[in-house]
Amino acid sequence: MLKVLGALLVVWAVFSVVGAVFDFLAWAVVVGALVFLGAATYSALTSKSDRRAIR
Repeated sequence: MLKVLGALLVVWAVFSVVGAVFDFLAWAVVVGALVFLGAATYSALTSKSDRRAIR
């Protein structure tokens, strides 16, 4: 019985850690995408070349 409880505790701990890592990675992807879009927009608006500039 104690082995089963220990195994369940280990499985619960692993799922908790994996869930926290995926939560962090999801926010990191969102922030990275926003930074990338901001940098791409800035570079397109301030480009000296006529073919890459939006305006």
